[in-house]
Amino acid sequence: MPKILYVATVVKNHILQFHVPYLRMLKEMGWETAVAARNDFDEPSDCAIPYCDAFYDVPFERNPFKPGNVRAYKQLKKIIDEGGYDVIHCHTPVGAMLTRLAAKKARKNGSKVFYTAHGFHFYRGASPVNWLLYYPAERILARKTDVLITISTEDYKRAQAFKAGAVKYVPGVGVDLNKFRKGDPERAACLRAELGIPADATVFLSVGEVNANKNHKAVIRTLPSFPDARYVLCGRGPLIEEHKKLAESLGVSERVIMTGYRTDVVDFYGMADIFVFPSFREGLPVALMEAMAVGLICVASRNRGTDDLLRDSKLLFDPGDPKDLADKLRLALSSDCTDEIRRNSERLKNFDLNNTLGLVKELYLEAVK
Repeated sequence: MPKILYVATVVKNHILQFHVPYLRMLKEMGWETAVAARNDFDEPSDCAIPYCDAFYDVPFERNPFKPGNVRAYKQLKKIIDEGGYDVIHCHTPVGAMLTRLAAKKARKNGSKVFYTAHGFHFYRGASPVNWLLYYPAERILARKTDVLITISTEDYKRAQAFKAGAVKYVPGVGVDLNKFRKGDPERAACLRAELGIPADATVFLSVGEVNANKNHKAVIRTLPSFPDARYVLCGRGPLIEEHKKLAESLGVSERVIMTGYRTDVVDFYGMADIFVFPSFREGLPVALMEAMAVGLICVASRNRGTDDLLRDSKLLFDPGDPKDLADKLRLALSSDCTDEIRRNSERLKNFDLNNTLGLVKELYLEAVK
């Protein structure tokens, strides 16, 4: 029975969001599965990973320079050296960096190390600091990677210069298109009432962690120009209080609704009028794909991830230009976007979960044959 170890920095905000379908697939293939990640649940006992035979709580820090990662490395190396894994599949920058350093002995013993780059920190338009810090590190660590999986075409082209065993392109982690369909109108009406949103109000929706990169402040800054709009933000993160203070300073705090982490985001997609995706940087954004699958009008920032999904959209904006965002929101509200929604639906078929599962399954089987 082949054994595989999944490694990522955190459980709740990564493993459970993206990898449960892959763990299920592996169990159906007869593989033994394990996960190494930090338990990031507020209540640690709530941590439960489906289709996982063994879980190792490793104290990864998101900042690669935090000294706590030394302890995480030692713990991870012991797990890998003693695990006898056929495949070690790592994700997230810190988790992947420490895994590839820790797997030196395991690779000599025949283990294959996979790394999925969910979005390199160096990209077209990234700061010089990002290029100086992350580009050399990824080039060096690629030599310790048997299969490097990229999920955007920009990253795939750039990774061709790396000395990994193989560089592959997989279109994202996949979206279950059967799950994300236009919601029940009655449920949408109930959800609006629950959130105190008038039935005739326009709802802008964003889904994602509340941090600087996600750039949700840009949406809040546009609200004074849309007096009938409400902005619903589903997600948790370190900058929630900053966003609340910004909304208060602009006099729109009553129209900004921050829900925290939700497991029922499909209902929110069904309630919204426009999905707004303002990130500065993305690999291939799952939330945007979900909104496209539902058939929402999508107003999104230009970056490598949205380029793959919405490359010819009239509703792409410069994430650093609030006026451009406001203009695109007005355009979305005033235009017939039927053709755009149809094109989004057609393009999304390439990113269907069944397609990405099949591609990754082939790579796993090739690694252990």
